[in-house]
Amino acid sequence: MNADLAGWLQIIALVGALALTFRPLGDYLAHVLASPRHWRVERLVYRIGGVHADAEQTWPGYLRSVLAFSVVSVVFLYGFLRMQGDLFLSLGTKPVAPDLSFNTAASFVTNTNWQAYSGESALGHLVQMAGLAVQNFVSAAVGIAVVAALIRGFSRKKTDRVGNFWQDLTRIVLRVLLPVSLVMAVVLVAAGSIENFHGFQSITTIAGQHQSVPGGPVASQEAIKELGTNGGGFYNANSAHPFENPNAFTNWLEIYLLLVIGFSLPRTFGKMVGDIRQGYAIVAVMALVWAASVAVVTANELHSVSSSTGHVAGGMMEGKEQRFGIWASALFAVSTTLTSCGAVNSSHDSYTPGGGGLTIFNMMLGEIAPGGTGSGLYGILILAVVAVFIAGLMVGRTPEYLGKKLRGREMKYASLYILTTPAIVLAGTGVTMALPGERAAMLNHGPHGFSEVLYAFTSAANNNGSAFAGLSANTVWYNTALGLAMLLGRFLPMVFVLALAGSLAQQQPVPITAGTLPTHRPQFVGLLSAVILIVVGLTYLPALALGPLAEGLH
Repeated sequence: MNADLAGWLQIIALVGALALTFRPLGDYLAHVLASPRHWRVERLVYRIGGVHADAEQTWPGYLRSVLAFSVVSVVFLYGFLRMQGDLFLSLGTKPVAPDLSFNTAASFVTNTNWQAYSGESALGHLVQMAGLAVQNFVSAAVGIAVVAALIRGFSRKKTDRVGNFWQDLTRIVLRVLLPVSLVMAVVLVAAGSIENFHGFQSITTIAGQHQSVPGGPVASQEAIKELGTNGGGFYNANSAHPFENPNAFTNWLEIYLLLVIGFSLPRTFGKMVGDIRQGYAIVAVMALVWAASVAVVTANELHSVSSSTGHVAGGMMEGKEQRFGIWASALFAVSTTLTSCGAVNSSHDSYTPGGGGLTIFNMMLGEIAPGGTGSGLYGILILAVVAVFIAGLMVGRTPEYLGKKLRGREMKYASLYILTTPAIVLAGTGVTMALPGERAAMLNHGPHGFSEVLYAFTSAANNNGSAFAGLSANTVWYNTALGLAMLLGRFLPMVFVLALAGSLAQQQPVPITAGTLPTHRPQFVGLLSAVILIVVGLTYLPALALGPLAEGLH
């Protein structure tokens, strides 16, 4: 089959599958978050944890629960990594260094899954399963729980309660993530991914050479890695490794899994606020940004000329798997950088300036198309608040969104949310580039080397986890600085999201009048898309000019 035709067919099939899933999964998530009934296993979890599941929390209480759970998770995973040499199924691996343990613990607890190590040689099976894979589930659930609190802020009136974090966390894991991951893991095994407890096995290659091949419980981790927009690979090659991603079908399935919850959550939003048209408007913006990014990256990789290799017949195949080709590689790259998923099936460092630059820009937009599990939706809802506020200023009217007035307090929370991540990214990149020893970690010099550092801090602060792999990031500085960027980039925005939720929940909704801005129509979709590009995207323009744009001009 012609490569272009195959590329178009996989995109059409992906869009069709996401469209078919949008309503049932979105409605189911809304039911999970609003159901008054508890499963028996959930009641057992609450009893063990001493949780009063029906006692709702104020936004500060909800935030304290999120932070307490995350702090304990970081400490536990850090200890797990430091003592792994003495654990069952360690496979002879040594304890992880303190700075790398901190970086890895921060990475997986924040749903970033940045990896400054080679998974198959640095970690044993028990740490992979009971440490990293567990955080893949709960970190994804935390993101959905936080956006659930924000949605309740929009839907409730004259209350200071935004839900119960422990109930949300438990339900999301047990009713959504675990069952779907179980089914998908079985599908991946049937399609060729491995699932065993083998260590390194010696084999004889077709060339008659001996090679050690690592096994492990891969498929079970692969399923939640994509579904929870985590991205941490069992192997250093991540989803380019044939044991994780053996063929074109599993590649398509992994892209579908990393997009499906993010694209379905707008339906959940519309259902919970009582107006499904609002969900359709949000998902339309997400789809527009995603489609535009797919088109631009694919076109760059198919037709751009690289200064180092020239125009290669069939496009730029450097750093890409022959099994997948350009279309599937570009589709994966766009989808993983527009969600908070660090999974990769190709080397973004080898992309053209236009293609690689747009993967950075995708993360700089805040990963809102569709974004990570939960984090993508609350990110775009913050931008929707800003868009409504701008529209209100244009007509001289107090802005309202879903019947809630956007006063000075709400706009301060939204503004702080938008400014936090760029401040972390730009400060981290600037300080690192000022340190000669850390600049030496760049594989390339000039604009591309700067792009490697910019990508690293953009990925960390936006909790993505992918990388321009040319950067040697396993140093004390990078492990510490990127670990702090992950923690600040995850939890500071959550503070402002939950504060906004609490402020909105306390309001009495105002009636819709002739002057109320309709937020479900195409003009609002266009306004919100413009706000995303102008308010967020242009924040990073000077940094992009020093990296990908300068490289492209050269």
